[in-house]
Amino acid sequence: MNDFLTAFNKYSEVSGRSRRREYWMYTLVATVIAVVLDFFDRAFDLKLGHGEAAVGMVGSIFSLITLIPTVTLGIRRLHDTGRSGWWVFIVLIPVAGWIAYFIFSITDSQPGANTWGPNPKGNAPVQSGTWG
Repeated sequence: MNDFLTAFNKYSEVSGRSRRREYWMYTLVATVIAVVLDFFDRAFDLKLGHGEAAVGMVGSIFSLITLIPTVTLGIRRLHDTGRSGWWVFIVLIPVAGWIAYFIFSITDSQPGANTWGPNPKGNAPVQSGTWG
């Protein structure tokens, strides 16, 4: 939950780096909240639109609230792997873009400092196969 709140505290920061753990814990918490809100929307019939195009009202509000922190966290995650934040737009390419972005997001941190700052893991040596 701390990583989720950290993303909100850094919602306007596109500089710097974010570890895999911060990115994936944020993603996990946001997904769980979105699923709970979807059940809430369905239980109370809180829909915007009609038929197949209907979306939940509370879930939509949550999506709007988390849009900017999600994008800036993604940019910082890309910085951590040594890529420019502009790579975030790769998700606009159907299927292949999402696959590439997923691979970027699971890639380990670039060792040492890079253009966007020091390694958020600290000065500890990088160990292969560790999560972080």
